[in-house]
Amino acid sequence: MSEKSLRRPVATEEAPAAIGPYSQGMLCGNLLFISGQLPIDPASGELVSGSIEEKTHRVIQNIRAIAEAAGGGLEDVVKTTVFLKDMNDFGAMNSVYAEYFTETPPARAAIQVAALPKGADIEIEAIVLMPV
Repeated sequence: MSEKSLRRPVATEEAPAAIGPYSQGMLCGNLLFISGQLPIDPASGELVSGSIEEKTHRVIQNIRAIAEAAGGGLEDVVKTTVFLKDMNDFGAMNSVYAEYFTETPPARAAIQVAALPKGADIEIEAIVLMPV
């Protein structure tokens, strides 16, 4: 079996289309790697406006949609990386994040960055251990 046959792209219309040469998610064996998700509304293709809380909700909803398209869910997420344009948004982001990851939250890193694609304030990527 070739290495390429062990990887399968995952895509759903319930999350925003990729804005570059990457997949929304890549399933490799029982691991799903979800590309960084911006607070983009999949219906309009536009960044959502409003507070960091509203943007965090949208990002996690996008992650959930991709995980579900592959047969998993947020409860299967084992690692996330949160990229914030302003670390002062950490507390507000963290409050929303805690609403979605209630029991046994995944490992996580949070990093302040100088800029994000499309001028976004937040981006989150995730690794999901797919159920067997």
